[in-house]
Amino acid sequence: MKVVVDADACPKRVLQTCLKLGRKYGIPVWTVASFNHNIESNHHIMVGNESQEADIKVINLAEKGDIVVTQDWGLAAVLTGKEVRCLSPHGKEYPADNMEFLLEEREIKSKYRRSGGRTKGPKKRTAKEDKNFFSKLEEMINQVVPANWVGN
Repeated sequence: MKVVVDADACPKRVLQTCLKLGRKYGIPVWTVASFNHNIESNHHIMVGNESQEADIKVINLAEKGDIVVTQDWGLAAVLTGKEVRCLSPHGKEYPADNMEFLLEEREIKSKYRRSGGRTKGPKKRTAKEDKNFFSKLEEMINQVVPANWVGN
């Protein structure tokens, strides 16, 4: 089992949480980002800045039973099909049985923006979101790793 972080648009506190829990449980944390990002990680893969390049690398790296942290619904849809668990930076797990609805919603918003409409950007990250993310990621890890396990 490993944690893979789609680090191109990942909030720093989320990445720090992933690395902290990886150390605590002895689980490798892989980060994938374009060369435009400066990421300090023992297992970092730098990709070019072509569209979808990081997503393709994450898809190829993730295996059944892994956890991927991403805010990309399309990437999560592909990965849940590979029996990879996906978690948003807000601490919500992407449900494999609801991905079709999420993708339809994404397409509607995309069409709206292409026609000149504007959608709201993300709100400022809160401490509550950080806590929710930490709790959910640790819960997901504990479903695989015994709760009393402490990594090296």
